[in-house]
Amino acid sequence: MHYLILSLLFLLVTGNVQPTMAQGESYDLVIYGGTSAGVAAAIQASRMDKSVVLIEPSHRLGGLTTGGLGQTDIGNKQAIGGISREFYQNIRKHYENSANWKWQSRQEYQDGGQTRTVEGEEAMWTFEPSAALEVYQLMIDAEDIDIVYNERLDRSARGVTKSGQKIQSITMESGKTFSGKMFMDATYEGDLMATAGISYTVGRESNEEYGETVNGVQANHWGITLKGKPSLNAANHNFVPGVDPYVEKGNPSSGLLPYIIEGGPGIDGTGDKKVQAYGFRMCLTDHPENRIPFEKPPGYDTLNYELLFRNYEAGETRLPWINSAMPNRKTDTNNNHGFSTDFTGQNHDYPEASYEEREKIVEAHRQYQKGLMWSLAYHPRMPEKIRNVVSQWGTCKDEFAREDGWQNQLYIREARRMVSDYVMTQHHCEGLEIAEDAVGLAAYGMDSHNIQRYVDHNGYVQNEGNVQASVQGPYPISYQSIIPKKGEANNLFVPVCLSATHIGFGSIRMEPVFMVLGQSAAIAASLSIDHDLTIQELPYEQLKSALIAQKQRLE
Repeated sequence: MHYLILSLLFLLVTGNVQPTMAQGESYDLVIYGGTSAGVAAAIQASRMDKSVVLIEPSHRLGGLTTGGLGQTDIGNKQAIGGISREFYQNIRKHYENSANWKWQSRQEYQDGGQTRTVEGEEAMWTFEPSAALEVYQLMIDAEDIDIVYNERLDRSARGVTKSGQKIQSITMESGKTFSGKMFMDATYEGDLMATAGISYTVGRESNEEYGETVNGVQANHWGITLKGKPSLNAANHNFVPGVDPYVEKGNPSSGLLPYIIEGGPGIDGTGDKKVQAYGFRMCLTDHPENRIPFEKPPGYDTLNYELLFRNYEAGETRLPWINSAMPNRKTDTNNNHGFSTDFTGQNHDYPEASYEEREKIVEAHRQYQKGLMWSLAYHPRMPEKIRNVVSQWGTCKDEFAREDGWQNQLYIREARRMVSDYVMTQHHCEGLEIAEDAVGLAAYGMDSHNIQRYVDHNGYVQNEGNVQASVQGPYPISYQSIIPKKGEANNLFVPVCLSATHIGFGSIRMEPVFMVLGQSAAIAASLSIDHDLTIQELPYEQLKSALIAQKQRLE
């Protein structure tokens, strides 16, 4: 201690004050990213008596699960096991406590759709962000987990120290270093994976690359057929016919309205480096005492919403959202139809962007969505019936630590995706190919939000990239898809930005599944430590037995 004080005094006197490298703390498992996957992994590692640190770049754990996505995207509830199911069981226990019903009674609340909790069910699948955070915290408090907030990985060459294929330590921008036997990238962006030199991709593969049919550019407005069944594609979540794209209607020389690309969308089925749209999953309320009315953001420009107004003037009549009821008169509000909460095409640089550039992209999304909600609620060009409904809603005073009631977590629907020795594709989703080394099940349909906005051959605006295609049923996710290729890293797990094509990832990328994969990765990490094996050497039968013992569902 005296030596440290003398060293600091010397630095202050000489003026040579640089970010100091903290003494590297060593753990069995170092997890970077406090998403749902990271939280589940940390809990599992602790339960297997492993020392674990969970490093979260922001000030809040849980990612989208605590950031507004309370309408759980499942596909099939029976596919969810282990800590993931335990979380939803704890959500139910949370709402069985009458003290947690402040803005409405428990009897008044009615959930619906795929997440409806049926009579006698032990789990609950809809929840407030604050409830998810509280449940996670209770589960963490029961374990021995070190949690570090507000530390971002140094994404330069200094950020990851490797010896051959083994990661030895990771370093934060602050200089703080964490050493470990095993590491996990549980971020939505895949920053640790990329910094460690692991193979990855961004954007859409061509259909030709993996023999798929719903990857690449999807501008076919008649939809696609999978196994003889029609699949909604570009015709859904699009503009009504006849919406003019030009600043002056009918005058191409006046220029395109904001957020429309120059030129066509590309040839159907060809690949590109574009990712599906992001947006905030808003938690709204109509309770007068808890509601913050929508406000016009500074710098609001009507031109940014001209397509919205023209879409209604051309015949749109529907509310442009999915406003799913959550407890306490709150919602999970999601994108719907042609012009909605997705900031289409404005996120393509995000996966590889610097932290500062990402912050600007996130804030641009927030300002866009604030302006959208104000427009829907109060702009005189909106139909009165739309204004009458939307103006009843607002953000919540009691959810997020921002004066405006907005969350910080943007819905990063996809960013980087690892390319390992096994790639999950459309064929797995359709049951045409089966992974023999399952670490969890996916069950949601192949789902991609729109990717770009363009002018069609008729001179009207169209969205492109939307795919909603069914899956055969719950299907296995390969262990090899959450670990790097042989020869790249032998002690790193990637349960979120896993090895999958754009459209395969579109089915897997659901919060309950991320929890499942995070837990399974932690089990594999623990076994690899116990038996002094690299993660590629771990025998699957041994892993399978441990997964089943921890109540994972594999078939």
